[in-house]
Amino acid sequence: MRAFVIGNIALDETYSIAALPAAGASIFGEQASRSLGGKGCNQAIVLSRCGVETTLVAAVGRDDRAIAIGKALTRERLTPKLIPVASATSDISIILTTPDGENSIITTRSAAAALDKDAAMEALGDAVSGDLVVLQGNLSEETTLAILSAARSKGLTTAFNPSPLQSWFASVLAFIDIAVLNRIEAEALTGESGAGAGAFLLRAGVGRVIVTLGGQGCVLVSADGAIEVPAAPATIVDTTGAGDCFTGVALASAMLRGVTVDARALEDASRAAAVTVGRRGTQDAFPCRDELVTILRA
Repeated sequence: MRAFVIGNIALDETYSIAALPAAGASIFGEQASRSLGGKGCNQAIVLSRCGVETTLVAAVGRDDRAIAIGKALTRERLTPKLIPVASATSDISIILTTPDGENSIITTRSAAAALDKDAAMEALGDAVSGDLVVLQGNLSEETTLAILSAARSKGLTTAFNPSPLQSWFASVLAFIDIAVLNRIEAEALTGESGAGAGAFLLRAGVGRVIVTLGGQGCVLVSADGAIEVPAAPATIVDTTGAGDCFTGVALASAMLRGVTVDARALEDASRAAAVTVGRRGTQDAFPCRDELVTILRA
């Protein structure tokens, strides 16, 4: 089985600051890193490092950022399908991190939002029944719905990470086999928390729901009920990208074992996320291929 991640790709610029600024304040900071980013790119890289054959489909501008993005992707074991759009610049994320490991992120989505639905669906041309399609919240409503509809007609499994939140997400829930979202996103979408949020999304048509709860672990909600999985022990240095790492490993663990997402997949994902939060950066903080092999075999 293969994974097709259709989402965004960006350059991440991370700055270390003492504390988040108040409105109108000017503060000092230090640039900590500049690397690949974007939720789609992050999740595709984690899936591929787990040993899943992965194709990343993302829009870029016709600019220097796109050249840097293309070069950086050559270091990963995935198939990139970068679609140039003339109407937008390549996306960028500004990440502010504080000494306690928390972060705030400002991300552009002009390229991702400009991804044409026909170009995106063309990338699914050689997908076959049983393959996985992974989406996040960066694309337009039209493109997202078109991809999910095409995936359903081809018998593909669909996974959706509804982040960043958009007002139209309720319109696509019936096409989602697996939803992965954090506590804040779950409460915003459903008005409920934890297992209650999962039950709400099941009633809306989602097949299985994973709600991550930070240090409290996560909960998997399906027609069989709710299963709580504790968080793996971790020393928090930087939480950037931990959710993307969790999502990628959870999906990969299930795919590689030929099962739907289960408690073991979430345990594997929790261990990988614990590694990520113990390091600074985003993709540099993700476990490498050898580390992920060890985690998935544990």
